[in-house]
Amino acid sequence: MRLDDEVLDWRWKGFPVLPAGTTVSSFVADRPSLFEAGFSWPVATLRASAIEHNVATFAQWCADHGVSLAPHGKTSMAPAIFARQLAAGAWAITAATPWHVRVYRARGVGRILLANELVDVDFVRWLIAERAADPEFEFFCYVDSVDGVGILGQALSAGSSPAAEPLGVLVEIGPMGGRTGCRTADEVRAVASAVQAHPSLALVGVAGFEGPFGHDRDAATQDLVRGFVRTLADTLRDLDGEGLLDRRASSYVLSCGGSCHVDLVTSVLAEPVRCSRPVRAVLRSGAYATHDDGLYAQTSSLAAQLRASIEVWCQVLSRPEPGLALLGAGRRDLSFDSGMPIAMWRRRACGGEVAALRASISKLNDQHAFIDLEPSEELAVGDLVGLGISHPCTTHDKWQLMPLLDDERRVIDCVRSYF
Repeated sequence: MRLDDEVLDWRWKGFPVLPAGTTVSSFVADRPSLFEAGFSWPVATLRASAIEHNVATFAQWCADHGVSLAPHGKTSMAPAIFARQLAAGAWAITAATPWHVRVYRARGVGRILLANELVDVDFVRWLIAERAADPEFEFFCYVDSVDGVGILGQALSAGSSPAAEPLGVLVEIGPMGGRTGCRTADEVRAVASAVQAHPSLALVGVAGFEGPFGHDRDAATQDLVRGFVRTLADTLRDLDGEGLLDRRASSYVLSCGGSCHVDLVTSVLAEPVRCSRPVRAVLRSGAYATHDDGLYAQTSSLAAQLRASIEVWCQVLSRPEPGLALLGAGRRDLSFDSGMPIAMWRRRACGGEVAALRASISKLNDQHAFIDLEPSEELAVGDLVGLGISHPCTTHDKWQLMPLLDDERRVIDCVRSYF
């Protein structure tokens, strides 16, 4: 079913009560105002111009610095956003789980990087069938242990035809105390040797995630991030020199994240790595497309060039004390793992223009937000408050369908997420 044909009914949080059978395409045909279309508050919205700007800006950044982009799809799980990223030149879309891969394939994504270890044998069976049905489909995943290589290699060998192409894998490296990934050079070589022993696998690259070093911009953190990415590059070169990378590959992959430290990661990824095959440097940033007003606005090295696209609009439900208002949105509607939502805008219950709001969110319950007001602010029961968010990844997953707005906050489309 095309999203245009999706029926808008009780399944979609915040959407208006509409005549039975109303579809997305018929609802947006007249570009209704967010404030006059009958939405039930709270409702999370996306700004189309911000997404388009962010996708174009990041694509140009990668092109200017000579790196490929495989944006992480887990942020939005929204195929409409993937399509924009691919149209702007993204090399692949990154997934975090086998289920993500199935969603991407259902929406036609042709090259997927699973930035995780794959030891799910049932999913491997699905993957074998998917690759056989579509020889153009390209898939890569991580390995970081001899045991994991054994599970993956044996599952592929058991289910694949003898003529099947080997599956491209990247050895993952992680810092001590970090997430997944080999911790030592000896572990890397043991994993690489294990891959060589499985004819169904081909070691074609090295990958890692710089996130465990922190989100701050202190000099010490920056040195750790640069050093880590150089370790990835050095490891790729060393594996190639030792004959542990697959010689059938036309190129090798060197990949790192980079949502916060985009500049540092890119600067090292873009440095030449002398290998026997061309090296494709791949950045996996994901949060940039919808961005935010909190975590990434404060930490991303490209924050000044990106625009927040998400607003959550909710009503003032109560004014029980001076300086305090209770909003009808809470932890079920708003991200809070990386900072509180940000009070940005106000619109009177009687209508009128949207104005800036001087207030802050101090606490969240499941369905309520506590908003502390400046003494000069007048906020009445029934007024609408527009909130910016901190951390788009944990906001998208609370809203499976979001209205897409133009710059006048008129609804021009809807964006579906799959969580």
